[in-house]
Order: sequence, then structure tokens, then C-alpha cells
Amino acid sequence: MLLDENVPLPMAQIVRLLMKHQSIDHVAELKGWAGTRDIDLYARAAAEGFHVILTNDTKQLSRPLEVVAIAESGLHRIEYRQNHKHGGLVGLGAAIATVCAGLPHALLELDRAVGQRLISLNGVDPSQQNRLRIVDPAAAPPKFWPSTFA
Repeated sequence: MLLDENVPLPMAQIVRLLMKHQSIDHVAELKGWAGTRDIDLYARAAAEGFHVILTNDTKQLSRPLEVVAIAESGLHRIEYRQNHKHGGLVGLGAAIATVCAGLPHALLELDRAVGQRLISLNGVDPSQQNRLRIVDPAAAPPKFWPSTFA
């Protein structure tokens, strides 16, 4: 799993503790990856053998070129929302709680998935159906999703 540059480094350490049997890399820790634009990141990550990207960039799916890059990469995309109303430790704590609560369920779903998935980790609700939303882009493509991948 690759953690996007906008994922705080402390989050990477927590995810590694949580997901001990997963290989977790952060863009900032990979030589020459820092500053890679999202449009290029997905293709590069796919070429390097990654299967999943975790990101805090909730606007990627509203940018046409980034949506095409995600679709073409074939990578699973997991996003979480960080409440920017609460900065610092409070915001980071809420984001970590969201990821810790939802990520194990998301990865289990990805193990079962046939085809690419786009997952949003929605919060720390105790029930799985409220922790994440799963989209099969072949069945319900998001706006700007290329028709060749639907």
C-alpha cells in the first residue's frame, strides 16, 4: 500500500502498526517520489507494483485528469477525510481514528473484489456499513470516469 504525500507521516507509523502483515510505503519516504503530481503518481505506483493508494485528497475524483489517471492505473483508491475545522492534534487524532476503524474492513473488501474499487473511509462508527462506502466503477462510474474502464 502506498500512502499519498498528503497523508501525515505519523499516520504512516500508525498504519504500519495496525497492518503488520501489509507492506506500507509513504511517498515522502521513497527516494525521488516526493512532489510527484497525482496525475503521474497513480501510473508510477502501478508500475512499481502497488495495488492500493491511501489518500487524504478528497477532491481527486472531481478533477477530470486525475480521475482518468486513477482509472488507467487500475489501482484501488482509499480516501479518508480529515476534518480541517479541527487542526493539529485533534484533527490528526480524528483522521487516525477514521483510518484505524475503516482500513481493516476496506482491505478485506479489496481482497474479495474483482476489479478496481474506490473506497471512502467515512468515520469511526462501529458498524462497517457506516465506516466506508465502496464503489464498483464498472457498475456505477464516477463523473469523468473513462467509458473504456466502465
